[in-house]
Amino acid sequence: MTYTDQFTLSVVDQSPIRKDGRPADALRESVELARHAERVGYSRYWVAEHHNSTSFSGASPEILIGQIAANTERIRVGSGGVMLSHYSALKVAEQFRILDAFYPDRIDLGIGRAPGSDRLTAAALSHPRPPVNVQHEFPQMVGDLLGFLNGDMPEGHPLHEIKAQPGGPPDTVPEVWLLGSSDYSAQLAAHLGLPFSFADFFGNTSEYGPRMAELYRQMFKPSAYLREPKVNVGLQVICAPTEEEARFIGASRSLNKVISALGLTTGGLLPPEDAINWPLDESAKHYMRQSTQSYIEGDPEQVREGILASAERYETTDVGIVTNCYYFEHRKRSYELVAEVMGVASMAAVQAD
Repeated sequence: MTYTDQFTLSVVDQSPIRKDGRPADALRESVELARHAERVGYSRYWVAEHHNSTSFSGASPEILIGQIAANTERIRVGSGGVMLSHYSALKVAEQFRILDAFYPDRIDLGIGRAPGSDRLTAAALSHPRPPVNVQHEFPQMVGDLLGFLNGDMPEGHPLHEIKAQPGGPPDTVPEVWLLGSSDYSAQLAAHLGLPFSFADFFGNTSEYGPRMAELYRQMFKPSAYLREPKVNVGLQVICAPTEEEARFIGASRSLNKVISALGLTTGGLLPPEDAINWPLDESAKHYMRQSTQSYIEGDPEQVREGILASAERYETTDVGIVTNCYYFEHRKRSYELVAEVMGVASMAAVQAD
């Protein structure tokens, strides 16, 4: 795979919080980063959902999507993703139909089934109702969501008479994606004929990720939403002018992953000046190596090679980029360098002219 002009690049934004920073600052930076991403050529901007986190502030993607769409002009904006198991399918459908009414043909609805939080917080999101049995009820919830979004709940369905607002047939509907890191999500996306996004950016899923993408393709059933399988892969990337600087910047993100796994907290991402020298025992260092093995970091050419290699493994040219670091300027620069080296920045300039 050598032709970078075929690539679709997306931002996957977790709204990271820096130590001694404010979650509100992280949300405002998400809006600013979206404007920057649009200028340098990214096609989509997806925001994540996390709860009870000292590392990530995006607890309500549907509200953040509205803010970002209002402050941009062309880039598609969506969720990466809404954790549907916490909510009512009708409520999510109405939220995204409203977003689509304001910003037609620009809204994506990425759906996940993971809790996006710890177990207690997941229970609190449905309290006082019992949590959903995700294994058994999630497919029905996704089906109901599609029915409400499209206004075509099947005859005989107990909720057939309910019409999601805004009322009437929608002029457009959000593009729905299933997100995941397992065969469960891959098979469900294939069965429903929906596009599938695999979370390679977790750092420890790349060994089996391409198999999940292939399973999705093999099982895919054409639908009213999609005639052929469509795969996106989310990658963890930091790009800087030199490899040494990229690894220095990435120390904040990598240390945060270890600290979170140990059940500890530093109150957000540490400055790389502190993170690079943080004392870790051998078991923690081993965990860091294992859990960040698919991270891509380096100078522009190294990053380009890493993205192309991952894209080839997943057999896709649709790539999402996760970049978490302490300094916002480093983050903006990394996304811009990736756009330049993958060839989308020059195309964006041509389109703007």
